[in-house]
Amino acid sequence: MDPLPPALSPAPPPRLLDRVRLAIRARQFSYRTEKAYTAWIRRFVLFHDRRHPDQLGASEVARYLSHLASRQEVSASTQNQAFSALLFLYRDVLGRELAGLEQTPRAKRPLRLPLVLAREEVQAILRQMRGTPWLMSALMYGAGLRLLECCRLRVKDVDFARGEITVRDGKGRKDRRSVLPGRLVAPLRAHVERVRRQHLADTEGDAGYVALPDALLRKYPNACREWAWQWIFPAARIHTDEATRQRQRHHIHESVLQREFAAAVRAAGLTKPATCHTLRHSFATHLLETGYDIRTIQELLGHSDVSTTMIYTHVLNRGGRGVRSPLDMLLG
Repeated sequence: MDPLPPALSPAPPPRLLDRVRLAIRARQFSYRTEKAYTAWIRRFVLFHDRRHPDQLGASEVARYLSHLASRQEVSASTQNQAFSALLFLYRDVLGRELAGLEQTPRAKRPLRLPLVLAREEVQAILRQMRGTPWLMSALMYGAGLRLLECCRLRVKDVDFARGEITVRDGKGRKDRRSVLPGRLVAPLRAHVERVRRQHLADTEGDAGYVALPDALLRKYPNACREWAWQWIFPAARIHTDEATRQRQRHHIHESVLQREFAAAVRAAGLTKPATCHTLRHSFATHLLETGYDIRTIQELLGHSDVSTTMIYTHVLNRGGRGVRSPLDMLLG
């Protein structure tokens, strides 16, 4: 009679941060949220001498948040992000409700008016740029795109016939449509044609693949090489994906455009600390100045709440009332 096989030892339980990652992915949060939450939870554990969060409670959470504000002097948004990460850890990963944690005061973000460029300043910056950085910057200003939204545009997201751009998986994992500026149709078509030729050259070898969102690769195995799914602004280099072993082009890294834009701001002689996101603020403000209603601008920007969009009325210093300084009237 054959001896019985030895009993299999149970698999070790997953580590804490692995459990956090699984919980985040099950809720389909973004990869950036995953990175931020795991980083804050790691810092929280280190702050309390590597004690497991199961051994800690609301008082330790409150002490850590107080340390961030008083000792490290982090901003309100940073403290609130850490608070959200720890709430997620206890409620959704450890399955614990910490008594009194809901009463922990959250830092209030100061109301700051966004930096806005005049039309002449936008023009001066764009004059200092060439090629793909110029096209991306003009597109961010002309369509009100965030930096990553511009970098992640795919071929299928631009509708030249309708003059529309579809932003996929924007902030809050929302899709929206924005305008494709008429002045950019010709240069964007020419750019897309160059990218198409590059993609054809890649596919003639063993490359030409692209990363797909969510589980789309399992549903459509061939889509990762199709032209419609390719990035409009691909990276210059090909890399091998660790999971699939496919030779892919990632989209252009946002830091590339940030450096080019910062150099253009300096070359234009501007004293304003403008960034790529300033173009989005300028897009909204200039539309409001032109007379477009706030709801239309809200939809183009993808804001969930119109109160977020209303801040641009404060930038104009008119709030719908067309305020004119009494000094101008006195001396006019």
